[in-house]
Amino acid sequence: MARAALALEDGTVYCGDSFGAAGTVSGEVCFNTSMTGYQEILTDPSYRGQILTMTTPEMGIYGVNAADIESNALQLSGFVVRHASRTASNFTATGTLGNYLIQAGIIGLTGIDTRALVRRLRMRGAMTGVLSTEVLDPLKLVSLAKSAPSLLGRDLVREVMPTVIGQWQDSLDPWAMPLEQPLEGGVYPKKPTSLSGAPKHVIALDYGMKWNIARHLTNSNCRVTVLPGSATAEEVLHLQPDGVFLSNGPGDPEPLDYAIGTVRNLIGRVPMFGICLGHQLLALACGAKTFKLKFGHRGANQPVLDLNTGKVEITSQNHGFAVDESTLPAELEVTHRNLNDDTIEGLRHRNAVAASVQYHPEAAAGPHDSAYLFERFHQMMS
Repeated sequence: MARAALALEDGTVYCGDSFGAAGTVSGEVCFNTSMTGYQEILTDPSYRGQILTMTTPEMGIYGVNAADIESNALQLSGFVVRHASRTASNFTATGTLGNYLIQAGIIGLTGIDTRALVRRLRMRGAMTGVLSTEVLDPLKLVSLAKSAPSLLGRDLVREVMPTVIGQWQDSLDPWAMPLEQPLEGGVYPKKPTSLSGAPKHVIALDYGMKWNIARHLTNSNCRVTVLPGSATAEEVLHLQPDGVFLSNGPGDPEPLDYAIGTVRNLIGRVPMFGICLGHQLLALACGAKTFKLKFGHRGANQPVLDLNTGKVEITSQNHGFAVDESTLPAELEVTHRNLNDDTIEGLRHRNAVAASVQYHPEAAAGPHDSAYLFERFHQMMS
């Protein structure tokens, strides 16, 4: 195996082996505590501009397949694991994790002490780093890391959002589709739903939307039209939607003036529901501010309290920014709260039909505690 190295802007260097593509990349170095779901993570547009470390020591053991992707490409800059499995032990697998990275041009680093890396990120916060198979001199790597661009203030949504309007067709239940059939263009049979009547027309403003969100909307008796996240309020309303969905997406939400303006102009005119970046955009559109978390929330077991019911949901999360509660305007009410650090996980508008959550109800890594939110959105449009 070829050698590879990761340097952080604080001068720390980790040397190991390459198990992906060759090259040199920079990005914000962060970590995810999920034990499974690495293919969904690799294809999640919210990881654009990041070098991701997995805390679980063994990755790739069940391989990759065509059904577990969340977008049309691998989105992150680099992937770091303790040990990468060279084989794939799963009847659905069509390839190995290493070959998957090579084919997508993503650099992978294995064989380092990921515990030490994660502890440094937890103590000092997420940092800019450089991952390379070409530059292995520690001093040169650290110099590159110190001069690499920060995630703050960058518009990464422009890099991942679609450029044309599309009609979403896929629904849940991929087991109903033959494994050899490509995902593109496939239409899955809908799962039974308690939501009857004519489908609600939902405009999904795509800032880097995970495909499973659109599948959940479809299975919640919605007809989904996907618009680029740069669409204006007038373009949205011209399509006469019953509701508007604000998707997840990468990076810092505050530079996205075009998206914030669109959301602001839609509040009170059509029901809205946002997830992750969409949650932050709703808050910003109402006058709140966001701040960068020390090392973010990325994992599949984050406890969230529903303040209305008193129930705790075990949630999947992936974000590095959060809404600043001290800046909340009076018209926004906190509905959900993170039980690890007390940050805001859900909001509701007091005077308009609009709500949002910071976590990912479509990413059920075992518990399906949050799936009710899609049916709640359908009810908001009734």
